[in-house]
Parts: sequence; structure tokens; C-alpha cells
Amino acid sequence: MCESLLLFGIGMQEILVIALIILLLFGGKKIPELMKGLGKGVKSFKEGMNEVTDLTKDEKEEKKDE
Repeated sequence: MCESLLLFGIGMQEILVIALIILLLFGGKKIPELMKGLGKGVKSFKEGMNEVTDLTKDEKEEKKDE
């Protein structure tokens, strides 16, 4: 059962310790702001990746038309 809790070689205890350290460093009020910024960053990254795939599809279609 412990093996199912592993995330990139990090166990549940290590995750809890890391979360506690983050909570102590940033405080309870800053964490939602940090997560909001992280979410915006991930969303922006995904949009950028979609634009790249759209551009490559367009380029492939243009080469087929020639």
C-alpha cells in the first residue's frame, strides 16, 4: 500500500513535511495567492502549447496543398 502513495519517489510523510514547511514560510493567507498564480501559469503554458500544435498543423496542411 505504501508504494501507491509514492509520487516521484516521495512518500506521504515527506509530502506532509514539505507542506508544513511551505505553510510556515508563507503563511495561510499567501498560499491561495501562490496557487492562483501557479494555476494561471499552467493555463498560460497549456494555451501556448495549443498554439504551437495549431501552427504546426497549419504548416503541414500548407505543405500538402503545394
